[in-house]
Amino acid sequence: MEKEMEAIADQVIEIVTVYGLDVVGALAILIIGWIAAGWVGRVVDRGLGRVPNMDSTLRPFLSNMVRWTILAFVIVAVLNQFGVETTSIIAVLGAAGLAIGLALQGTLSNVAAGVMLLILRPFKIGDFVSAGSLSGTVVQIGLFTSELKTADGIYIMAPNSQIWNQVITNYGRNPTRRIDIQVGIAYDDDIDVAEKALQELMEGNDLVLKDPAPMTMVMALADSSVNINMRCWANTGDYWNALWALNKGAKAAVEGVGCTIPFPQRDVHLFNENKS
Repeated sequence: MEKEMEAIADQVIEIVTVYGLDVVGALAILIIGWIAAGWVGRVVDRGLGRVPNMDSTLRPFLSNMVRWTILAFVIVAVLNQFGVETTSIIAVLGAAGLAIGLALQGTLSNVAAGVMLLILRPFKIGDFVSAGSLSGTVVQIGLFTSELKTADGIYIMAPNSQIWNQVITNYGRNPTRRIDIQVGIAYDDDIDVAEKALQELMEGNDLVLKDPAPMTMVMALADSSVNINMRCWANTGDYWNALWALNKGAKAAVEGVGCTIPFPQRDVHLFNENKS
């Protein structure tokens, strides 16, 4: 019995002697790497916080990605400390990563598109945008999907890749928008009088900007009318109210100076042919 205990003790001493330094070194690498990964992640997060217009969703994503990348190298270093052949492990992990990437390529493309949307910021929450067949007010921008609300209150959740791969039109990005309204008058009406009335209508509206100055021009000689275009600018937030007010006032303005807004007309000529 004593001999068996001595043999076990000798084996333990031998294991501690052989692997003790490796264990201590591995623990040191693991502890230092864990602390370093957390510190670098916090530094990256604070640095991104000082970047103008950095999205709050993107900051933790990038900082965590840096942290876990460092931890991956730490784990490889720990395994290498124990003499494990890390080359084959890295190859297996690479192959597994490739397989997972191919299986989740749709999801990963949404993540990549979400990152690009958050970095380049073609729109922000509250903007009214259109991208392909989608249009609505932006409610939320995520890493996988973005949420929109249409003008009639319908909820839309769209994959980020579907938005990113389309031409994005942001109607609220610029501070001002141009308004163009065409008003048709009869060919017998006085064009100068109609233009003056429409010009005064725009100049008298408080939502219409003075610079650039509003203006009118004859846009087309149509089939049934002379089309006069009202052109002015308004703040983006006032665009719709100004448009509706000018549309409503245009009819009263031209009719108030004796002009008419004609209906589409077509002349029909009847011929009476006497047949023998």
